[in-house]
Amino acid sequence: MATVFPFAGRVLDETPMTLGEGPTFDPSTGTAWWFNILGRELHELHLASGRKAVHALPFMGSALAVISDSKQLIASDDGLFLRDTATGGLTLHAALENDLPGNRSNDGRMHPSGAFWIGTMGRKAEIGAGSIYHVAKGVVTKLIGDISIPNSICFSPDGASGYYVDTKVNRLMRVPLDAQTGLPAGKAELFIDSTDGKGGVDGSVCDAEGHIWNARWGAGAVDRYDANGNHIARYEVPGRQTTCPAFIGADASRLLVTSARENLDEDAIAANPQHGMTFELGVEVKGRFEPLYRL
Repeated sequence: MATVFPFAGRVLDETPMTLGEGPTFDPSTGTAWWFNILGRELHELHLASGRKAVHALPFMGSALAVISDSKQLIASDDGLFLRDTATGGLTLHAALENDLPGNRSNDGRMHPSGAFWIGTMGRKAEIGAGSIYHVAKGVVTKLIGDISIPNSICFSPDGASGYYVDTKVNRLMRVPLDAQTGLPAGKAELFIDSTDGKGGVDGSVCDAEGHIWNARWGAGAVDRYDANGNHIARYEVPGRQTTCPAFIGADASRLLVTSARENLDEDAIAANPQHGMTFELGVEVKGRFEPLYRL
């Protein structure tokens, strides 16, 4: 039975997100980034100074990979774009499901090899409409199809295992990978069956010990699983619809968690205005920084 810890953290950013998602951290600039998907916004927070900026986007961005101090890769409903951090200029890097205009991107994360995994889904979470793709140097390869809400994409520290979930099913899968490329080296197998729990398995990160930290949508919590899939801890979060964690700080020892207000009525928000805010969990973690995307 997992130990439950009450929230001991803080609100990192009070801006309410309709659908906060895709957080990541750039240690070279000390900056956290995340998206308000439905609001078509990219949020930027410099941790040391507290300086905050919100960048309007012409599309629904959902996941970001750092390329360098001056360049990022953004996954969106319009494709994969290179973004200039100084000007905000966007350049198409690769097409993504141009033949499926009813889809958008969702969860994504960097593999240690420098490749990027990104999931897609229907705009109304239609059953089986989405897929998960591997992106390396602009080459997009479909890996997994027939997914409704792709989430929890993360990788073991050695790059030999990948994880993902369809949140509509709540069965976290593990797939063996070629550590040099981030491509599957075998069939996916069930790692954690979470079909009997409250809420949905949403975004995840894997720490330096191989532990998975998962944001539990609808439960207001971040769950911690060990490398064998045992549920060892639950950390409560004030925002009920927790969406995705990211390691932050100079030594990746802190955890940022995004949340959402999507589908919450006025009464629910009035009862708890912290729904949709972005939090720091308030526990020390043995995190690791995301690899750079390689052009």
